[in-house]
Amino acid sequence: MNGLRNCAARFFWVGNVLAAAAIAMLACSFALAAEGETNLRPNVLFIAVDDLNDWVSVLGGHPLTRTPNFDRLAKSGTLFTNAYCAAPSCNPSRSAVLSGMAPYRSGLYDNMQKLRDVMPDAELLPHYFSRHGYWSAGSGKILHYVIDPQSWDAYFPAKEKDNPFPQTFNPKNRPLNLPRGGPWQYGETDWGALDISDEDYGGDWLVTKWCGEQLAKKHEKPFFLACGIYRPHEPWFVPKKYFEPFPLEKITPGPGYKADDLDDVPPEGQRIARNRYFDYIRQQNQWTNGIQAYLASIHYADAMLGRVLDALDEGPNRNNTIVVLWSDHGWHLGEKEHWQKYTLWRICDRVPLLVRVPAGCAPGLRDGTQASSICARTVGLVDLYRTLLDLCGLPEKAGIGGQSFVPLLKTPNAEWAHPALTHLAPKSYAVSTERHRYIHYSGGGEELYDIVADPYEWKNLAGDKSQATTIEALRAQAPKDPAAMHETQPGISTFVAEEQLPVVASKQPLPASKAAESAVTVLFQNQGTEPLLLFWIDQQGRPQPRGELAGASRKLVQTHAGQVWSFTDREKHAQGHVVVGSRSAKVIIND
Repeated sequence: MNGLRNCAARFFWVGNVLAAAAIAMLACSFALAAEGETNLRPNVLFIAVDDLNDWVSVLGGHPLTRTPNFDRLAKSGTLFTNAYCAAPSCNPSRSAVLSGMAPYRSGLYDNMQKLRDVMPDAELLPHYFSRHGYWSAGSGKILHYVIDPQSWDAYFPAKEKDNPFPQTFNPKNRPLNLPRGGPWQYGETDWGALDISDEDYGGDWLVTKWCGEQLAKKHEKPFFLACGIYRPHEPWFVPKKYFEPFPLEKITPGPGYKADDLDDVPPEGQRIARNRYFDYIRQQNQWTNGIQAYLASIHYADAMLGRVLDALDEGPNRNNTIVVLWSDHGWHLGEKEHWQKYTLWRICDRVPLLVRVPAGCAPGLRDGTQASSICARTVGLVDLYRTLLDLCGLPEKAGIGGQSFVPLLKTPNAEWAHPALTHLAPKSYAVSTERHRYIHYSGGGEELYDIVADPYEWKNLAGDKSQATTIEALRAQAPKDPAAMHETQPGISTFVAEEQLPVVASKQPLPASKAAESAVTVLFQNQGTEPLLLFWIDQQGRPQPRGELAGASRKLVQTHAGQVWSFTDREKHAQGHVVVGSRSAKVIIND
């Protein structure tokens, strides 16, 4: 009997040991799983496309557009149908994406400003990834005509040159199709089909070749790889095979075009819209040709995107690489009587944004994105910085703006109360929500659109008294104290004026500005010791304040040919005025 008891005791003891061991092994496996969860390091493929509006098939843009690779990416991930840029031009938009700082926080609003003059200490997105164990590399245009070498581990072309553009074929005899209208015209506003192969054309073909080579091999570290596709940025020169699907006889204006669309737009909006290009292009009978060339350039960009996606899908990194595709801003081709960018309307501010996260690779979204999912919630490109850190499980970055939209990648119709802000200047901005867009100009003009009922913004509701509550609510979403245009005036030391404007004495009548023509940069130089107040004179002859010019200081101003500027002392005593010509100029104001 005692032997049986001893045997049972020994059995019980062994059982406890085995159970304890099993529990320990199970705990260890859970710990390893948890460690694996936190140590997931997904790659990031970060694709920027230049000057692309909603003329992408999945966004319902131009009916003739051909974008099978954009559509292919959308079908494998999440498409955002209400994504907006932080600014409607390259430099401030891209700087906001890469720094996580919107223009109203950084003071960088304009293409003439230099990123490192305005934000000398900003840690850009690739550098933050590099500092947290990633290999950060890029090719093509990611920032505005610079690379910012300190932010990358590798770049093509070589980062030391600080020039993001590889060799690109350039026709010898230019312009090809749009004659030069004068010094007001941007030299790259031209288009044409080139009898050349993709490879011989270079440019984006070389960028996507280099990026594809990085995607085709394994790396010791996870990578942050940025790929900048330059087309459809001007000039719209691409191989002729990309023109062939768009015969001229089938070309029509985009669906957002309406002939009398500026009738209910405030004067400041009309001035911005009528920038001379659209009238001139029609005078030259080139409107249809321009639309054809933009469609061809998009088709070419789509083919270059396809090269990158093929390299990813056929290589060893497909299942652990997050793909993000965005455009810096849109483009007008006649909508609102405008050609180019630089506006606060939807055709210019809404951009393609596509995100694909494979299942099981990202600690911030273990299940990955749902194939063919569509998110109509409003997001801003400035949100990308926080979103990528969140997806990759990297530490939160202090001091940046935006919010992570990972909850929308998980559940596209999740509750979301964040508007998107787009700034043209400190007090010229647009507030975008899923239902409305509100536009406010620095001169006080306003626009309101119900984009559900009116997606092309044809009917301005700002004058409708029944919309007063909506306007007030949207106006309240704007920054209370937006950063001024950066006071150091980047670019001022290298600015070269083509002429000096004569100062008209204050005794002369003050004329009204003419309708806006070409964009012009003017340098005001106060050689006196007392401060001056600057005023832009509108088309009704009313002075609109444009800030102070301190004694013995200089200030760059973006304006237009035919515009009138005056200056007074602090007591508003007139000191003189100038009429802006068609060339960059300086104004010297003596004591």
